[in-house]
Amino acid sequence: MAMQVGPSDDDDAPMADINTTPLVDVMLVMLIIFLITVPVVIQTVPLELPKVSSMPTTTKPENVLIAVDNAGDIFWGVQRLDSKQELFDKAVTHLRNEIERQEAAGTPIELPEVHIRGDAGTEFSNVGGVIYTMQRAGFVKVGFISEPPAGFVSR
Repeated sequence: MAMQVGPSDDDDAPMADINTTPLVDVMLVMLIIFLITVPVVIQTVPLELPKVSSMPTTTKPENVLIAVDNAGDIFWGVQRLDSKQELFDKAVTHLRNEIERQEAAGTPIELPEVHIRGDAGTEFSNVGGVIYTMQRAGFVKVGFISEPPAGFVSR
């Protein structure tokens, strides 16, 4: 900004410079107000959320792959099951056979895992019922197979 000290020829000419000092003052005051009020307005329960890392699964032949489609139908591999009772019976049989196979081989018993693939549109109660059924059958390790976000690169 230029300052003129003497008389000028253009006393009636409009001023071409904008004084931004009041604008900056108002913006700084608003920034301070927002910085103070936002933590007060947001009320959350203090939680320590888990750190998520995606690891590729190692598929063993004895692991069980279960799929739940959008309609709530349950599939053991690619075979459709009619009810959760049928799922329970098949799971118990599979687990017993696997334990007997490992005992016969003389290897330390390692229980197979259950990998559940649930359709994004299915109700949670369908997947929750499968989890409960598999835990009742004796499976301890239950995991979910998901699709990583686009552009995700595992480390």
